[in-house]
This record gives sequence, structure tokens and C-alpha cells, in this order.
Amino acid sequence: MAQTPSTPWPENCRGAISLTFDDGHPTHLEKALPILAEYDLRATFYLNPRGDDWLANLAPWRDVARAGHEIGNHTISHPCSRALWDDPDMPCLERMTLAEIEADIEEASRRLREAIPEQSDFSFCYPCYQEHVGAGPTRQSYVPEIARRFVAARGRGEFGYNHPLTCDPAYLYSWAVEFRDGHALIGMAEQAADLGRWAIFTIHGIDAGHLPLSEAAFRQLCSHLAQARDRLWVAPVVEIGRRLADWRAELPGRTT
Repeated sequence: MAQTPSTPWPENCRGAISLTFDDGHPTHLEKALPILAEYDLRATFYLNPRGDDWLANLAPWRDVARAGHEIGNHTISHPCSRALWDDPDMPCLERMTLAEIEADIEEASRRLREAIPEQSDFSFCYPCYQEHVGAGPTRQSYVPEIARRFVAARGRGEFGYNHPLTCDPAYLYSWAVEFRDGHALIGMAEQAADLGRWAIFTIHGIDAGHLPLSEAAFRQLCSHLAQARDRLWVAPVVEIGRRLADWRAELPGRTT
């Protein structure tokens, strides 16, 4: 009887990396995608298919998915905690019910599937990394709803690394890498290999926006990952999430 591999990573890889991009920033299409293509790397792009023209806005991303990248669910309305802002009456997670956040997520998934029919499966990304609705006595996590709908979901967590045996695929840890330089990013990737873990990088604008990563740093990271293919498996979140689920299912005595 064949034994289950000691890690879910393919071939001789010692760790895994997912490059993720939030909010459909214009620089993802203009800068990130050409660099990814240059180094033959695939990533995950988390979008908010909002507005009356959501179908037209998603049109460019169909080609992105056809190139092997993942287009993930980041909700429609991108709700965050009111604790981040000054106005307590603004739309926020504290003023939402579980049914409302579920409806938002379901509609985002429906729109993604309509716009990108070739993509049958995708992962989820918690807006602002937050996984609750309500406040005080009404506060509750919506992670269980995500676990029922998605094979993997990206949050933030205590560390950016995910242990393949013990991480929660419904709330994966990630590194927010804005303002980091290339050497720091490479060090984080190499530590994933050293530890045998899955590192997820969260990226917003490239040389733009309020949470920027420089194009030079991103290119330096991609160049390194391309040279380290024999040690680091770089793939979209949904692909690694599926492989992790299959590997865990084969472990003796594993139930979750």
C-alpha cells in the first residue's frame, strides 16, 4: 500500500507560496500580470464585482483566468469593521447580520461564475482580514459559512505561514507585504521552505495606493521564486487548498 507523502507539496518542493492581490487595483493588470507572465508564475486576484457594470468590469479578468490565474471572491461590498473609521453609522460588519454577509458572498460568487464560466472553483478572501458580523452580544464569526462554501479562504492571522497539518483552510494566515523590500520578501519565502509551510503574500497596489508594494520589490521576489521552483511550489490559493484537502483526506485517522 502506498504511503501518504509527509507533505502535500509536489515533487521535491519543501514549501509553498501563493501570491494574492486584493481589490482589482489597475496596477494588477498594468504591472503585476506582465511580471508574473515574464517569470511564468500564477497568482490569485481577489475581486469585488460591484456596481451595475460589474459584468463589463470583469471582462478583462476572464483572460487573466484563462492564463492560469485564479479570480477569487472578495465579497461585493467589501465590508469592514467600523473600528477602522470615524463614523459609527457607516455601513460596516457590526451592522450586518449573518444572512446579509452570506447573501453578499453568494451573489459575488454567482457573478464571478457568470463572468468567468471556465473557472469552476475559487477561494475566498476576508475584506480587511475580518471574519465577524455584529458587535458585543450579537458578534459572531462567519468562518463556518465560508468553510461550507470554499476549499480555502485567506485571512491574516498571527503569522504569514500555514502549517499543512494544523492550519485552518477556512481562515488561512497571510503576510501583508506593503512597504517591504525585495530582500525581506525573499527571506519570508525562503523561511517557508525552511519550515515546510505555505506562505501567502497579500499585495494591494504596485507602486500605487495607500498600501503599496514597489514594482522593484515585486520583480525581485518573482525572479527569486522562478529560480527556486525546485524548492518552492508557487500556485494560486485554490489549487494549493485543493491539494491540501486531498492530502489530509489520505492521512491515517484524519477526520478534519
